[in-house]
Amino acid sequence: MSGFKIMVYSALVGILLTSCSAAINTIPVPNGVNNTLNIPAKKEKLTETELQVWSHMDLQTDSIPGMSILKAYQFLEGKKGVSVIVAIADSGIDVEHEDLTEVVWINPLEIAGNNKDDDKNGYIDDVHGWNFLGNKAGVMVRADQLELTRIVKQGMDQFGSTKASEISDLDKAAFETYVKLKEKHSKSLNAHKLKIEDLEKTAKRIAQILQNFKEVKAFLGKVELTVENLKSARPESVLLAMKIADVVNMLTNGLSEVEVLDYKKQITKEKTANEASKAYDLDFNARASLGDSLYNIADAFYGNNNVIGAKDFESHGTHVAGIVAASRDNGKGVNGVANHVKIMAVRVVPDGDEHDKDVALGIRYAVDNGAKVINTSFGKAYSPNKKWVYDAIIYAAKKEVLIVNAAGNDGKDIDVEETFPNDSSDLIHEIADNVLTVGAMSLHYDEQLPATFSNYGKINVDVFAPGVGIYASYPNDAYESISGTSMAAPSVSGVAALVRSYYPMLSASQVKHILMNSGMKINFDVIKPGTEAERVPFSELSVSGRVVNAYNALKMADRIVNGKK
Repeated sequence: MSGFKIMVYSALVGILLTSCSAAINTIPVPNGVNNTLNIPAKKEKLTETELQVWSHMDLQTDSIPGMSILKAYQFLEGKKGVSVIVAIADSGIDVEHEDLTEVVWINPLEIAGNNKDDDKNGYIDDVHGWNFLGNKAGVMVRADQLELTRIVKQGMDQFGSTKASEISDLDKAAFETYVKLKEKHSKSLNAHKLKIEDLEKTAKRIAQILQNFKEVKAFLGKVELTVENLKSARPESVLLAMKIADVVNMLTNGLSEVEVLDYKKQITKEKTANEASKAYDLDFNARASLGDSLYNIADAFYGNNNVIGAKDFESHGTHVAGIVAASRDNGKGVNGVANHVKIMAVRVVPDGDEHDKDVALGIRYAVDNGAKVINTSFGKAYSPNKKWVYDAIIYAAKKEVLIVNAAGNDGKDIDVEETFPNDSSDLIHEIADNVLTVGAMSLHYDEQLPATFSNYGKINVDVFAPGVGIYASYPNDAYESISGTSMAAPSVSGVAALVRSYYPMLSASQVKHILMNSGMKINFDVIKPGTEAERVPFSELSVSGRVVNAYNALKMADRIVNGKK
């Protein structure tokens, strides 16, 4: 075949494939069936292994409302997928983790370590992604303020000690907002201080309990204690009797010495984090070390290529990445939801509230460098430059990139109380159709299905997914179970990546609605998140009233692409 004929043939094939894809990505997504599974909730206690994989289980097979991952892969047998880049916009990611090294994105146009911008994208040596929270000298921003604190600080700088009677009509609205938020900041700071005091009291109480265990074991000459041998003990003093009674109380309530030690670690970690927090510090401004103009979105080329951050302090991004795509079936740790995935690290989230500029540029970076799914497991109550983020979302939509967003962990209705980022400036109308907001659910197929902490919203939360006790990668080749809508979002990002891998001709909007409409319909009442016992229909907590199911999503995608029922 001549070169000319080859060119003509290739062009014709390209046209046919393009027209086919164009036709497919205009097909409406089916509404989905309203059939529900009336299966009793599993009452037996799950084993440790089962708890680690519950989010991948299947309701019909296991009586656990997981995402049917095994069935999904059985459905995919014999089918070929393409590689999909999933950007994790988050804290640092341990790209050296044993379960992530094989799935980390490597920029094919960048030469590592040559200190050059080989691909001319404005970011030097961005081999695995980009860190928007560092500078060229290698300095890293780890802690930061809450957005509330930043706004109050700006108000203090603007108004100082000016009295209300001295404020001009032009500044009156801004002044009133400042006064209101300053009071809120003060109350929040006091609550923060009280929390630290409570943690200190708890730490002292735990130390006392552990000392009691030690002394009682020494008195009895036993390594392990039971309620039975303690009740037969004959203490030599009232004080020792009180210590024995304390240990008996712990054991009776299911707390062994090992579990108390584990609780001590948790409390110590939480106490240390709270004491180190800069959330309410009005004078803290580590972000200034980056050297960019914070309130100029056009000043875009700052940061560095250290996407790991600090392993000992930043676990969130590593955990999120593992949920999406930890290497499957490698005999290590966990299986991520999706295969054929490359994880792009975009570090934009400090220990505190993220800046709108970093988020907006992080989204644009991910889009421009090939991501088809962006996971945003973060949020805040205020967003002074939200338009920058909205513009970035719209930019992603034009490039057919799906953004999977965590709904938040405040147990509140986000149709009423805003949380950012979001895809609606008025909490009613979407600015684009490429953002999927995810609430968190538990493994209980009953009234306890929604996570107690999850945000919800009939308009602004699209679907729910597993987000309680999700076991995944943790820095330094470790693994942990963590809860949050931050875990629910990457569960969905993994399913989205599966769909985009095996059905790449579908649009971002189609994938969003496939995940919503193919989910398992829930038709019973549940305990409303953020309440003790208020019951509402599960269908009132999100747009779809469903929980994501990978098997159903792939079947619906296949039906759209191949016309099969």
